[in-house]
Amino acid sequence: MIDGVIITPKKQISDDRGKIIHMLRNDDKIFKKFGEIYFSCIYPNKIKAWHLHKSMTLNYSLIYGKIKLVLFDDRKKSKTYKNFQEIILSTENYSVVTVPPMIWNGFKCLSKETSILANCSDIPHDTKEIERKNFNDKYISYNWSEK
Repeated sequence: MIDGVIITPKKQISDDRGKIIHMLRNDDKIFKKFGEIYFSCIYPNKIKAWHLHKSMTLNYSLIYGKIKLVLFDDRKKSKTYKNFQEIILSTENYSVVTVPPMIWNGFKCLSKETSILANCSDIPHDTKEIERKNFNDKYISYNWSEK
């Protein structure tokens, strides 16, 4: 596990009509403040990586499909420096993953349909605070093939 990353299992309330899946409340321990919420749609077998937010805390929740979320700790003073963390997110394994700033992250769709990942961040998106690398960048040497 990467230092500072928090995985919070969340409750699902189901009945014969469907279900409710909770994401984030202002009284949750992981909630800091509201910046924005957006949804990232990813097609089957596609990869969206790598990106690093310098100031933003991410609160990821998969609302449809299945993905492999991969985190890479590039913080030189971190006790988990240069470590990877893989997290499989699906509606069966429903949780919120809180990712602190300065962690490279990306994800791959593992389902046969488009997956939808929600992010409730603590600040609005700002192009000046994000860095990007291609999913196959040699600096982050990661094999995206399923394990």
